[in-house]
Amino acid sequence: MNTLRAAIFYAGVIFGLGFAFGTVRVLLLMPRLGPISATLIEVPLMLAASWLVCGWSVRRWGLPRRFSARVAMSAMAFALLMGAEVLLGRYCFERSSSAQIAALTAPEGLIGLGAQLGFALMPLARR
Repeated sequence: MNTLRAAIFYAGVIFGLGFAFGTVRVLLLMPRLGPISATLIEVPLMLAASWLVCGWSVRRWGLPRRFSARVAMSAMAFALLMGAEVLLGRYCFERSSSAQIAALTAPEGLIGLGAQLGFALMPLARR
């Protein structure tokens, strides 16, 4: 149960920060720098936040050092984050599933997906 709690907290906090950073990226950075440069500025901030929040979450819920516990947290957090992304796109931005997938195949979408995979690997790296 602690693994699930750690994953929910980790994904929830990072989703919230991603929403805030994404707003700044879209409204302030993209018009001035373009989508790729704006995304490249956001990604290191999100990965640094992921590192910190993951560490706090692992300590807060006493996640064991076992590989299986870390993989479980990684998988659950990634599934929660991606689910939240899909729901946000669908219900807040009225994007179809195909439009969301198409957005991931753009260069900036692939960079963002890479950062989300980095987010997913943080519990394995935080030993």
